[in-house]
Amino acid sequence: MLSKKYNSKVLLFGEYSVIKDSMALSIPYNVFGGELGFKADKSIDPELKDFSSYLKKLDSRDQLGFEFDISRFEFDMGRGLYFDSSIPQGYGLGSSGALVAAIYSEYTKDQTDNISTLKKRFSLMESHFHGSSSGVDPLISHVDAPMLINGSGPEICQVNIPDYSVGEGAIFLLNTGRPRRTEPLVNLFLEKCKGSDFDKLCQNVLLPITNGCITSFMEGNVNSLFEFFRQLSDFQSRHFTPMIPKLYQDLWKRGLDEGLFYLKLCGAGGGGFILGMTKNYEETSNVLGHYEIRPLLKFKPE
Repeated sequence: MLSKKYNSKVLLFGEYSVIKDSMALSIPYNVFGGELGFKADKSIDPELKDFSSYLKKLDSRDQLGFEFDISRFEFDMGRGLYFDSSIPQGYGLGSSGALVAAIYSEYTKDQTDNISTLKKRFSLMESHFHGSSSGVDPLISHVDAPMLINGSGPEICQVNIPDYSVGEGAIFLLNTGRPRRTEPLVNLFLEKCKGSDFDKLCQNVLLPITNGCITSFMEGNVNSLFEFFRQLSDFQSRHFTPMIPKLYQDLWKRGLDEGLFYLKLCGAGGGGFILGMTKNYEETSNVLGHYEIRPLLKFKPE
């Protein structure tokens, strides 16, 4: 392989609310990842070819803003360059972000460690795949560390999180088994925010809940986190119904009614993964035996 492995990511908290300047917290997820390599048949990868054309056009217009070795990138594509990835596409785990991070690291001449500069560069590059991009997903894969976005302070910074590796409680991922597209769901949210009532609801209710989740998580206060997680699950159940896959809406409500586990969106929603939290993962895994779930972080309930 040509490069190191670039991990996927999980947005723990901040879906949609970060658009309204809440905090957001994203972490690397090393279960999935990808690395650059060469195909035996040396065929040209169409996705990389399109990406190369995009970068070449920006470079020719002096819009790239950094030194990218287009010539070597194109030469390697002719040798069968491809991104060997296990990250499922359309699941909110940053598949295009990992690809961008790998290409950037291998072919950029003027490397930098400045987080703000990296984010801007990655935003420009990943916009090819989504129409627009914050640059956060490639940044997580590149730095391979948790990142905190703070709307009221520094835009984004690397953080250390508490040890969430042992205990009977867990934050877990539930696989819906269906990919989704982010753009239509984000556009729906933005359209809803044009209504003053929904916008005020997000500002006055969703943002404090999200910030409470992140603050509790960073402090290792799992009881407080569990309560904020419940509030977030309830808010999304009431106001984000279009983002929750129909097949999981009853399960979502069951969690709220019974209190064993709570569910929330993982990214834009609509499919991909759903994020859950429980104080008893073993019991929850038995209750959810028909679903594909896996623990992401573990903790000891207080």
